[in-house]
Amino acid sequence: MTEPIDFLAWVNIDFVAAERAMLDGDDRPRREIWSKQEPVSALGAWRNAIGREQLVEAFEVLASTFSDCIDYEFDLLSYEVVGDMAYTTGYERISTSIDGVPRSFTLRATQVYRHEEGGWKVVHRHADTIG
Repeated sequence: MTEPIDFLAWVNIDFVAAERAMLDGDDRPRREIWSKQEPVSALGAWRNAIGREQLVEAFEVLASTFSDCIDYEFDLLSYEVVGDMAYTTGYERISTSIDGVPRSFTLRATQVYRHEEGGWKVVHRHADTIG
């Protein structure tokens, strides 16, 4: 079992860095913070994936569309850590380029995490655009 303060530190450092890298065109850090153990899933604002193979493919495709991330902020609304599981809900405020065109948008995001050997890993994500 880990303490909530350790989980929040991981979210604010590793998770945020991985998302920012993704929005700058590099999906490798995001792949590292996601579990390699099934089941994993993402219901995304632009693409869905069930299972690790689909997840990696989705990350690669998404990363190829993103570049020049100017800002990424995760506005945490709620979270809880229960044993080796945790969740977060919040708004992701993003300024990046998509296919070379600068864009700013906000996603509502809910994530589920599992504490595995080596630390916290994302196992599920659901995100959608606001308005």
